[in-house]
Amino acid sequence: MTTPVEDAVHAPRAAFASGRTRDLTWRREQLHALVAMVSENSEAVVAAVCADLGKAPVEAHLTEVSSVVDEARLMLRNLRRWTRDRPVRSPLTLGLGRAWVQRQPLGTVLIIGPWNYPLHLVLVPLAGALAAGDTVVLKPSELAPACSALLADLVPRYLDAQAVTVVQGGVPETTELLAHRFDHIFYTGNAAVGSLVMAAAARTLTPVTLELGGKSPVWVDESAPVERVAAALAWGKFSNAGQTCVAPDYVLTTPQHAPVLAQAVAEAVRGFYGTDPATSPDFGRIVNERHTRRIAALLGSGRAVCGGTADVEQRYVAPTVLVDVDPASPVMQEEIFGPVLPVVAVADHRAAIEFITAREKPLALYAFTEREQVRRDLLTWTSSGGVAFNAVMVQLGVSALPFGGVGTSGTGAYHGEHSVRTFSHERAVLRRLGGPDLTSLARPPFTAWKTRLLTRT
Repeated sequence: MTTPVEDAVHAPRAAFASGRTRDLTWRREQLHALVAMVSENSEAVVAAVCADLGKAPVEAHLTEVSSVVDEARLMLRNLRRWTRDRPVRSPLTLGLGRAWVQRQPLGTVLIIGPWNYPLHLVLVPLAGALAAGDTVVLKPSELAPACSALLADLVPRYLDAQAVTVVQGGVPETTELLAHRFDHIFYTGNAAVGSLVMAAAARTLTPVTLELGGKSPVWVDESAPVERVAAALAWGKFSNAGQTCVAPDYVLTTPQHAPVLAQAVAEAVRGFYGTDPATSPDFGRIVNERHTRRIAALLGSGRAVCGGTADVEQRYVAPTVLVDVDPASPVMQEEIFGPVLPVVAVADHRAAIEFITAREKPLALYAFTEREQVRRDLLTWTSSGGVAFNAVMVQLGVSALPFGGVGTSGTGAYHGEHSVRTFSHERAVLRRLGGPDLTSLARPPFTAWKTRLLTRT
């Protein structure tokens, strides 16, 4: 008697073994079906996201509908180009021959999604896996139950039901899944669970992509227009109530500029959400009470210029800007993942670089500056998954850029062609043609003439 998890794993394996996923026609059909699934059910998608996270409907549509459809359509437009063989040069010393790189499907992959963007961060990797010709087991987050149930309902109705399966549930189901051997595991979430995923994958030598997070810093200096900076920070930090892996986590600026910037961000918050964000239809909620209590405990780490309040029962934490923040305070120890923005004073951009490099490598690094030397120094002396100057989060919208972390913020990357590369094996192929076999010169016996020829540098 098999378990539901075993059935969900065995079916995609059988589908891959059938060979049908290698055909570009099948891949196109699945990508078209993915577009139809999300487009035709956009209202249900938005309703599920709003039920789980309290997002504004427009925000839910942009992040969970439009972005998924755009990624799948991008795969369709470029499918043949991104999956075809790529010729490479073969050295003449090997004689006449042809060499190329073949992108092969990996097989059956496991995609484990998070709760903060519960459909986007499952379906965007899925688009890449389908384009690569893989079969897939999807594990949506149990902390977004409405979205998980919607996926379980829609996927078998639109996609190849044997090739793409959905496993609902929590830790027991995920643990059972990780006991199976996959050809790749793609996990988005926090570093603590990421280390468990990697440990489980190590038992079967399964390659992994880990899309994690971290405390993404922002450097701001006086050369950048303060109102424009404040609007960008308020949008980036407080969208989805701060529950975004690439959201600005904290701000570094000079002691003179800190109060000016903090007040400007507070003004931007009022412009976005009014004087009482709790009543704004555009400000979201924390995913559950446990996370609300965790974030509320950080509010005492500085002086609140705005916000500073929380309602655990309503899963609400006010958009908060903190100043006079001690780097040793609780809010600076781990990724906040909530609507709290600490502003930390440092002497200059070089002190900011020292501050950043003394900590774990972040998923994103942001800087608002008009000074070229500052930009060069940040690019030279820091390490992060990505960098954006004079903007936050929008680097994700450039499909040609790889999205991924470094160190504890993740390993591997995806988006656009990078997704196809992640879910493929790049196989080296060489074909010898006719003509003289020059490799015979490297075979024994090694005469004096051969020795002179082969040891010449």
